[in-house]
Amino acid sequence: MRDGHIHTPFCPHGSDDALHEYIEKAISLGYTDISFTEHAPLPKGFIDPTPYQDSAMKEEQLASYVSILQSLKKQYERHIRIRIGLEVDFIVGYEQETKTFLNEIGPQLDDSILSVHFLQMNNRYMCIDYSEDMFGEIVAAFHSIERVYDAYYNTVLASVVADLGPYKPKRIGHITLVRKFHRAYPCEYDENKIITRILDEMKNRQLELDYNGAGTTKPLCLEPYPPHWVVKEALKRGIPLVYGSDAHSVAGLHQGMEHMLI
Repeated sequence: MRDGHIHTPFCPHGSDDALHEYIEKAISLGYTDISFTEHAPLPKGFIDPTPYQDSAMKEEQLASYVSILQSLKKQYERHIRIRIGLEVDFIVGYEQETKTFLNEIGPQLDDSILSVHFLQMNNRYMCIDYSEDMFGEIVAAFHSIERVYDAYYNTVLASVVADLGPYKPKRIGHITLVRKFHRAYPCEYDENKIITRILDEMKNRQLELDYNGAGTTKPLCLEPYPPHWVVKEALKRGIPLVYGSDAHSVAGLHQGMEHMLI
């Protein structure tokens, strides 16, 4: 059993649950392999658009994060495999900064995820999963829900094909995160064509898919990221799926597992 997407007390919008508590709980649940994938520091020059600017850990915390996990990795090596990882944001316009960061930190990592949380509109960036209200502001800015979906999926596609160097993450995170509030904002956008293109490009580049259980716990989503039909298309292509709880607290470990196809 593997959980490839776990956050930590280094996450400013998460819990203060201790790292050893995550590890002990994972062991008790039967996991043999876990990845801590904290939100990587945002690129230099990028201003976090969320109200409290708490989307990611600070750059000055990174060395401590890696060092502590290296110690825990050795401490628990007889009981569970611990991978040191990061969830890296793909932000249009900051590709070179991200590539430089990955070249610096990559050698210290065992695992990583590339995710889209921020959409660009003109010179403004907006966070798509912060809150229902903020999502409504994004819809207003884009003038339709369909345009938001189109912008999101095209940004995910851009992340898949981007040249971010030899340490580019091998796994693409929650590729349907834009659906987090879909029960409040129904959308007639036909996702089939763009998502199958994303999957084809992932297959061509031998990338993995984050099979994320967090959406099942969100009251306006109630489905995994991605939903079943996307998972079936990924399996047809032989794309590896890695379950991720996307836990931001110890209680979040294993979330959504009963809703997964595999």
